[in-house]
Amino acid sequence: MSGLVAFGPGAPPGPVPPVEEVGNKAWHLIQLAGAGLPVPPGFVVGTRHCAATLATGRLAPELRADILAQVTQLEQRTGQGFGSRRRPLLVSVRSGAAQSMPGMMDTLCDVGLTPEQEPAFLRATGNAHLFWDSLRRLVAAFAVVVRGAPAAPFEALLQAALLEAGVPHEAELDVHQLRRLATRSLQAFEAATGGPFPADPAGQLLEAIEAVFRSWQSPRAQQYRRLHGLDDRAGTAVTVQAMVFGNRGGTSGSGVGFTRDPATGAPGLYLDFLTGAQGEDLVSGRRTAAGATELAQLFPSVHAELAGLARTLEALFGDVQDIEFTVEQGKLYLLQSRAAKRTRLALLRSTLDLAREGIIPRAEARARLAGLAADELVLETVRGAHGLHRLATGIPASPGVVSGPLALDSARAVELAEAGQAPVLVRPDTSTADLAGMAVARGILTAEGSRTSHAALVARQLGVVAVVGCGAVAVDLERRCCRVGPALLHEGDILSLDGSAGDVYAGPVTVVRERPEALLAELAELRTA
Repeated sequence: MSGLVAFGPGAPPGPVPPVEEVGNKAWHLIQLAGAGLPVPPGFVVGTRHCAATLATGRLAPELRADILAQVTQLEQRTGQGFGSRRRPLLVSVRSGAAQSMPGMMDTLCDVGLTPEQEPAFLRATGNAHLFWDSLRRLVAAFAVVVRGAPAAPFEALLQAALLEAGVPHEAELDVHQLRRLATRSLQAFEAATGGPFPADPAGQLLEAIEAVFRSWQSPRAQQYRRLHGLDDRAGTAVTVQAMVFGNRGGTSGSGVGFTRDPATGAPGLYLDFLTGAQGEDLVSGRRTAAGATELAQLFPSVHAELAGLARTLEALFGDVQDIEFTVEQGKLYLLQSRAAKRTRLALLRSTLDLAREGIIPRAEARARLAGLAADELVLETVRGAHGLHRLATGIPASPGVVSGPLALDSARAVELAEAGQAPVLVRPDTSTADLAGMAVARGILTAEGSRTSHAALVARQLGVVAVVGCGAVAVDLERRCCRVGPALLHEGDILSLDGSAGDVYAGPVTVVRERPEALLAELAELRTA
């Protein structure tokens, strides 16, 4: 089957295809599965099909037939049926270019689900909460990603449901509230798209794959490629994978983690985890998550398994890894592993440690650090912090200290930057839709979000100081102001962030800069060895 490769349990053995053909996501998944690690089964539609699909707007007829044939094989491997009225198989449809572009293209989960499958789903899982939660998620995502409808009506329905129920997050809605939300979402779908939600699972899947291919040309994806000098012609692959459900109750959840701290390079698991959630809830930055300590308390066996996997993954790929995982009823599944995007300091420390631990040769460490200049490695702290008026403290996500005029959206951030003022972008959450503002900002402060959201990851890569999950922040876009703790601030007011401590200050601060002399000495020794 041209350009389609199966992976995971039950897949036929074969060599690992080049990353340029299957994309970074699937290339890693194929190797994870080959190493016997817990990866849900799936298949990848290779990058070679991206340009042709973009040119016509449709999958080629022969490719559609090949995809459906792969679905039949996936049914045999899972013992489930796509669109079945007995044991329904649902899939995720995810992008994956050869060069990782976190959060810049689209993903759909729960593809294959329809309202008519409620009896079959309940027979298979006994979980009505999971059915209605998954359905309302798919309906909203399909409307926005596939059919191009605005997201606002679906977000408004969710917020109204939360307000009516008096709960902060959708995981706390009960079955009746979720059913009502899903029903209203189906009505909103028809109003927004001019037609009913598609009842044919195969049609859903083919449309979803086309939409993920189209997201290669999304404005944020194009801007990300421009920022990082990536080839516009390379295209994305599309990975189709059997669903595992982090939103399947209190013994399930979704997480994102790093095998070492991506801000400092320090060893040890660095992760965020949400119970009763799908991965998008975490990486989108809309919710503030628990960390490794809380995961160890909730699921000690999962935490121990992840700690062991961290060492396995670093040995397998020879680098610090950024992973996405799901826990379904206490069982761990890996959904992604890729080389971690880190600060320069973290790159230096982790590379030196990997060489010292024998995971990579010293010659490889020298090559990775060849372009690293000593003047790029500076540790920044706030001088006299104890004597300053600290407004609030959030979660430190990207280190450094910055001061600048605050901007409340990307458009204002760009205006300030064009006027020669490097802004601090203050947002309710860390959305990758804010990439234009992030690219010109000196700092980012958010009310919600976690250290491992896609946007926090991009901030570290861009060298932008970030503090996230600061509950004392309330943004009022209508009045163009925000409250940070006790202070009411307006756009243009000076705000300071300490991205290492998570502290937020009104007005400018004095910065103390230190060089990591011990690490620099070890780097000099490596280069002269």
